[in-house]
Amino acid sequence: MLRLDGVSKIYRVGAFGGRRLTAVREVSFELRPGEVVSLIGESGSGKTTIGRMILRLTSASGGAITFNGDDIGALEGRRLKEYRRSVQGVFQDPFSSYNPVFKADRIFGMLRTNFFPGVPEAEWRHRVEDALVSVRLHPDAVLNRYPHQLSGGQLQRLLIARALLLDIKLLVADEIISMLDASTRIDVLNLLGDLKERGLAILFITHDLALGNYISDQTVILRRGRIVESGVTDRVFTNPLHPYTRQLLTSVPQLHKKWSDVDTELAVSPGRCAYHTQGGTTDGRQLAEAEPDHLVACLATGENTNCPDG
Repeated sequence: MLRLDGVSKIYRVGAFGGRRLTAVREVSFELRPGEVVSLIGESGSGKTTIGRMILRLTSASGGAITFNGDDIGALEGRRLKEYRRSVQGVFQDPFSSYNPVFKADRIFGMLRTNFFPGVPEAEWRHRVEDALVSVRLHPDAVLNRYPHQLSGGQLQRLLIARALLLDIKLLVADEIISMLDASTRIDVLNLLGDLKERGLAILFITHDLALGNYISDQTVILRRGRIVESGVTDRVFTNPLHPYTRQLLTSVPQLHKKWSDVDTELAVSPGRCAYHTQGGTTDGRQLAEAEPDHLVACLATGENTNCPDG
C-alpha cells in the first residue's frame, strides 16, 4: 500500500539558509492493509518528519514515497485530493486541532463542505453518528460541545471519526496518546486495534516502546534520522541486535523493580556485526537481514565511528 524508498529530508537552517540539517536519512519501509507499523525513536530522531512527508505536509528531499504505486510527490489537484481522502493524520495535541471559539463538531461540517457537498443533511447526520459510535463516542455526549467541554481522549476520537468518514486506508497516528491519562490511553489503543481488524493500515509514531510493543505488527527503530533496526515486533523486542535498541529497552521502567535496583548498564554481546557479516559497508545506510523479518544496521553508534567489526 504505502512504500518509502530511500527517503531523506534536508532542511536549510541558519542565517540565509547557509547550513544543511539532515532530519531523515535514506529511510525505507512498507505499510500493508490491516497492519500497524510502529515508528519508534527519541525526540529529534525524525519520526514526526517522516509522518509529515507521508501526509504531504512537507516534501521529501530525496527518495520516493509511493501509495498504491503512485509517487505522492507528483500528485496534484484532484489526484492529491483523492490521496488525502485515503491518508489522514491525527497528532499529539488534540486541542491544537480545534478552534476554541467553534463547537468541536464543526470539523464534520468542514469535511462535508470540502468532500461531500452533495450529501443531504439527514444522510450526513446519520453518517456522522455512525462514525462516532464506531470510535466509542455517544453522539449526544460530544456533538454541539466546545473543545474545552470535552476530554483529550474524546477530542482524539472525534478526529479519528472524522478520518473514518473519508473511508481512509491509512492513518498516521503521531504520538496521539502521549498527552492522555493512563485509563484513556488503553481505550484509544484498543480502538486502533479494532480499526486494524477492519483493514486500516496504521503508522503509529511514538517514543514509548511499551506502547509500540502493545499495538504493532512491525517495528522500525530510528536514531538520528536513520533506521538502525526493523522487523517483526516480537523479534525486535525479544532479540534486539543494535546497541541503540538495547539502550532504549533498558531505559523502560519496570514496575516490579525500584529505581535503585535497576542496572542501567548497556550490555552488548560480543560477536561479529550482523550488518557486516552480510557484506554491508561502514556508513550504516543499508540494513542487513540478521534473521528472517529482522533487519539491523551497522553496530557503530557514533556518527564518525567505524564499525567495531570493520
